[in-house]
Amino acid sequence: MKIALIAHDKKKEDMVNFTIAYERILKHHTLFATGTTGKRISNETGLRVQRFQSGPLGGDQQIGSRIADNEMDLVLFFRDPLTAQPHEPDISALMRLCDVYQIPLVTNLGGAEIMIRALDAGFFDWRNLQ
Repeated sequence: MKIALIAHDKKKEDMVNFTIAYERILKHHTLFATGTTGKRISNETGLRVQRFQSGPLGGDQQIGSRIADNEMDLVLFFRDPLTAQPHEPDISALMRLCDVYQIPLVTNLGGAEIMIRALDAGFFDWRNLQ
């Protein structure tokens, strides 16, 4: 599966800890991430991560393009709901694309834990049929 990993500044530590905790599962998948998030995950876990630009510099749009081309299977986006983001329109567009193309999207740690366990249990096999 192709998994996008995105985290706002105040959530990057949570994303790194999540990838450390689930490295056993994530290492079997193709990982993508926006700028700094991808760098931190790669440095702190050893997982291979294809990095896009940072979110404000177009990384969210790059991931959105992959979604529109059916080249992304899951988006884990640890959002900071209490901090305004200057690129909020890009974030909204990314979330809209997930809805349009039926790509599972979670925006917090609780949802990510459920999704990663579902992925490990084989509940995403329907994506292989497309």
